[in-house]
Amino acid sequence: MLLTADIGNTNITLGLFNGDNYINEYRLASDKDLSKEEYEILLKSLFKDYDIEGCVIASVVEELNIKFKRAVDDVFGLKSVFVDSTIDLGIKVKADNPREVGADRLANAVAASKIYPGKPVIVIDFGTATSFDVINSDAEFLGGVIAPGINTQVKCLKNSTSKLPKIDVSISKSAIGHNTTDAILSGVIRGTACMVDGLVKQCEAELGQKAVIVATGGYCGLIANYLTRPFDDVNQILTLVGLKYIYDMNTSSITRVCLQNKN
Repeated sequence: MLLTADIGNTNITLGLFNGDNYINEYRLASDKDLSKEEYEILLKSLFKDYDIEGCVIASVVEELNIKFKRAVDDVFGLKSVFVDSTIDLGIKVKADNPREVGADRLANAVAASKIYPGKPVIVIDFGTATSFDVINSDAEFLGGVIAPGINTQVKCLKNSTSKLPKIDVSISKSAIGHNTTDAILSGVIRGTACMVDGLVKQCEAELGQKAVIVATGGYCGLIANYLTRPFDDVNQILTLVGLKYIYDMNTSSITRVCLQNKN
């Protein structure tokens, strides 16, 4: 089985694939203070019933890279691969500096180009940041947009002001908030939806054609309630699927170490 790992600023999302079949998803906190040995214990506990034969990792948290990779490699007896712009992605990365593009964004772009071949795609990922990844009809990753994510906005308002309360993200009842909580929800939730609508139009204007709009990430279902143009597709495992595609394209160059007495 293939283990795909998306190390984000908040969570490590672990996806398990058996061939082309998606099996399950697991989440760990992106805890920089955990040791390699502690990550090993967690991995052994989660995947004790599975035979992991390969692993591909996308990370935007450099502090976790070495310890997490070593934990994976030691537990499963393999050589995991990190995603960056230097490996075979099956797409061209046309950003000014390809090396600075986040591995999760590359995985999103790869998945979009495979699922919608020959079409321009805008992937909108609602995570710690809200990011737009723009792929043209020639399977070229052009760049995109990075904005504060929904939870990031809420936390920023709480931490940067003396009177605004901490709130839970939920439905925004009206554009005009009649109390502080509703006003914050309107600004964050409806404001994000307006940003999405506006930036989609501007990105399509620069592309010169309409694109397939694909959403992923935990809050895309909530934001969908306030859009003037609906998402064309919602795919909550898009990043993990992109990682699988990347692994498949690079399998021949991935050296695996087989342990004889692997549990």
